[in-house]
Amino acid sequence: MGKAERNRNQSARERIAAQQAAARKAETRRRFLIAGGAAVTVIAVVVALVLVKVLNNSSNSSNSGGSTASGGVNGTLLPAEVAKNVNSVPASALDTVGTGSVLSYNSKAVTAISGTQLTSAGKPEMLYIGAEFCPYCAAMRWSMAVALDRFGTLSPLHGIHSSSTDTDPNTPTLTFYKSTYTSKYLTFTPVENETRTHAPLQNTTSAQLAIWKKNEPTGQLGYPFIDFGNKYVITGPLFDPAVLANMSWAQVASALHNPSSAVAQGALGAANFITAAICKMTNGQPGNVCTAKGVTAAAAHLG
Repeated sequence: MGKAERNRNQSARERIAAQQAAARKAETRRRFLIAGGAAVTVIAVVVALVLVKVLNNSSNSSNSGGSTASGGVNGTLLPAEVAKNVNSVPASALDTVGTGSVLSYNSKAVTAISGTQLTSAGKPEMLYIGAEFCPYCAAMRWSMAVALDRFGTLSPLHGIHSSSTDTDPNTPTLTFYKSTYTSKYLTFTPVENETRTHAPLQNTTSAQLAIWKKNEPTGQLGYPFIDFGNKYVITGPLFDPAVLANMSWAQVASALHNPSSAVAQGALGAANFITAAICKMTNGQPGNVCTAKGVTAAAAHLG
């Protein structure tokens, strides 16, 4: 994609209107659609940059991981205890949650697709395309981090917040920008297209863009988009970002260990669906993960 075309695409992005809570069960897409609004976007970026500067100055004075610290482009390195909580969610908690609140929020959570197997470095590839401003991506990153931890190591973990001017403003989350993932089972390729102020961050390759365009059910590019080896896709959030409102990163990470919490019901339920899709890529390996009670419960609803 040329620079001019990329700029046009980036400046033309819009988000979907506010959530329609009353129609939640029927709604399978709560996304950001890439459409017009260049002039408005430019104004919003200028205003947001000022806000981010102020918030970042505040975050630099504290490493507590509190919800008032938005994190810069690279995010705020999570304290060791918070990162440990994200990376050590017990299998028992995931099994207890099972599908959680996912199916009541998105009845078609994961969709089967066909195409040439997606691989990277000789392993099946999980491709994620999102944006740091997106609250729906914000919710799903917690679930992806938990699921990916079952197959390898994701590090370092940096905290950010979604846009302060969007639906579910300032949703606490992680960023996968400049994170690394090691696994003998799969390759994880994260692409954070835009910052929390809608500025360009990471470009998709032509091959990634082709996959994205081909597998969007509405024909319009939206966030988040997750492709599991060209076997399954997730094209929207699997739980309500509102359950994360006004929480710190530490509070979210802690709530992941409480199966009865709204956070765990959403994030761990989604993590089980993501894990089930990954297991389809890895031919059921590792066996102790792919045969876990929570994973098999989610696997029954794939596609």
